[in-house]
This record gives sequence, structure tokens and C-alpha cells, in this order.
Amino acid sequence: MIPLLKLCILSSEDMVELGKNIGMHLRQGDVVALDGDLGVGKTTLVQGIARGLEILGPITSPTFTLIKEYTGRLSLYHVDVYRLEDPEEITELGFDELLAGDGVVVVEWAHQIKEWLPKDYLHIVLTRHVNIRMAEIEAVGSGYQGLIEELMAFAGAGIG
Repeated sequence: MIPLLKLCILSSEDMVELGKNIGMHLRQGDVVALDGDLGVGKTTLVQGIARGLEILGPITSPTFTLIKEYTGRLSLYHVDVYRLEDPEEITELGFDELLAGDGVVVVEWAHQIKEWLPKDYLHIVLTRHVNIRMAEIEAVGSGYQGLIEELMAFAGAGIG
């Protein structure tokens, strides 16, 4: 069992770089669940994931649209469930189809729809501590332990 990976993120550039490294290793059907307070860097991390998926152009939070799709090496479905009044609304948005689709699904505020997440996903919790951010990364299920190992190597090379 690979332990929870904890990384210290010193800047928004480091957050983007972490995301880029994650995105470079994602495969079709992968799900990344993000949690953390407002302004902690979830969308910044998604911007990096998009870069790792070779997506060009701006990546913005889908807070009001709930889902944004971007095309790159793989499609990125960026989901923000912050404004859902009832977690069951996620089914009306076609979330099951996204999970079964041809891309990668990244969900901000994932704890709100935990019961609709697949059994295997990468869970990242971002927290703020004075002037730094912490990223706690965990492989839920068995499908992401290799990615955690890659991220451990990445952390040893400079971030964290």
C-alpha cells in the first residue's frame, strides 16, 4: 500500500507544475477528485493538469456552468459542483456519461458527490497554511498507485 503523499506547494507556478505532472500521466477514464477551501488553488491545479494533457488556451472555473470540456491529448471534463443544491443533480448533468467517456474527469468540491465517484480515483486535498499550500494526494482504490509513485519521484526532483 502506497502511503498518502503530502507535498508543500510554495507558489502558483509550483501548483501548475504539479498539475502538469499529474496530467502527463493520466489515461482515458481517469478521475481526479479535488477538495479544499475557496481560493486554495483547485482551478490552478486543473490548469496544470490541462497543460499535462496538452490542452492549449485558458482554463477557467466552471462554477456557473458546472462542466467545461477541453480538447487535447485526451478530453478534459472539468466539473465544479460547488453550486449544486442537491448532490443528486449530478446525475441530471450526465456525470455517468462523462465517467464512461473518452477523456479525463476532474471534479472540484468532490466531497459533495462522493457517492457518485467511481471506486477508483485520485483524491487531492489542498489546504492553506500561512503562505504555503499543502497537497495531500491519495489513490482511492487500486488504479492510481502507479501515479502516486510517479508523483513521489516528481516530489523528489523539486516540488515538495
